[in-house]
Amino acid sequence: MAQEWAKAFYRSIAWLRCRASYIAKRIAIDGGMCEECGEQLGYIVHHKVLLTPENINDPEIALNHDKLKYDCKQCHDKEEGHFQNEDELPYRFDETGQPVWVAPPK
Repeated sequence: MAQEWAKAFYRSIAWLRCRASYIAKRIAIDGGMCEECGEQLGYIVHHKVLLTPENINDPEIALNHDKLKYDCKQCHDKEEGHFQNEDELPYRFDETGQPVWVAPPK
């Protein structure tokens, strides 16, 4: 789910057109397969550069095909860390709430 500050962007005509044209490009290239695993159809256009309140209005980041990829749901969720146990995450949070990277469990 998009952060509150990003919802207007994801509903914007600029993003919807960018997203549609990127999906069309991927369909022309490989039938719309996931760019991560190549085994399933793409499901979501993913930003390679994390969008923030500071860069979301920068078209070179938010609307640039070179900074997008088309992922299947499983690859997207894995990359975003959805549905993982806290013990499986490669980071923890320190006392100030900042992420601290740790080695993944073996």
